[in-house]
Amino acid sequence: MEVIKKIFSPITGTINYIQNHFKAMLFILLLVILFAPTSEQEFTPNNLQKISLIGPIMDASDIIEKIDNATKNDAIKGVLLTVDSPGGAVAPSVEIAYAIKRLKEKKPVVVYAKGTIASGSYYASIWADKIIANPGSMVGSIGVIMQGADLSGVMNKIGIKSQVVKAGLYKQVGTSDRPWKQYEINELNKVIQGTYDMFTQDVARARKLDLKKRDMFANAHIFTATQAKDVGLIDEVGVEYDAKNAVIVMSGVSQAIWNKEDKFDKLMKKLAANTAVTLHTYFPELILK
Repeated sequence: MEVIKKIFSPITGTINYIQNHFKAMLFILLLVILFAPTSEQEFTPNNLQKISLIGPIMDASDIIEKIDNATKNDAIKGVLLTVDSPGGAVAPSVEIAYAIKRLKEKKPVVVYAKGTIASGSYYASIWADKIIANPGSMVGSIGVIMQGADLSGVMNKIGIKSQVVKAGLYKQVGTSDRPWKQYEINELNKVIQGTYDMFTQDVARARKLDLKKRDMFANAHIFTATQAKDVGLIDEVGVEYDAKNAVIVMSGVSQAIWNKEDKFDKLMKKLAANTAVTLHTYFPELILK
């Protein structure tokens, strides 16, 4: 009997291993099925990169990393930045704009507005070699805003009073427990106007527009794609096919191989965007709008 056990021990050992680790092996099999390359093309490194800027701009670290990686990667010959965003916070919008400017110095970059390219997302796009907008897209809204709720009425009704110890006249600027005083509004206007001047100056410089005529292309005007082309905010009206073709022509590649965005990354981006919107609702800040 012992001899028979030894003879069949490799078989019985394999069966026992499968039984004990069935769930883990099934999980690994599913991962292989989901993420294994489905064609020979997926084994070939891409030479063109598509990067998406979707939703409100609250944190730019992820997209800047992708732009900078594309800038450094010599295998990438051209980049398409697809935009569908209403704008967002000032600082990350500017960060993206200057990342695109660095990218443009190394290889062609085309921006495609697939839905909305407004305010901060337009700022992020200005240094591209070309901006192409979908015929149904909304463009512009070049302006700056800071807003917050006055909760003093609600606080009085439920019997809540705020207590403050401060140093500095303007330290309570923007608080929501009382109406803003005129000198505080003047202080905020100083910041907003300075940001607006920076915004419009960069747009005029990047798009080669006359800053003296900024009321025509800025001033928070909202344009259709055709109207935006007329005032110089975009270069062409077209669809994503046209934008991709522009990248192919400008990059000079003989066979275009685009990257494929990871499905898990896309899901996480949507979750992050929803979280950013929720946080921004309760913690407003200076935004481009």
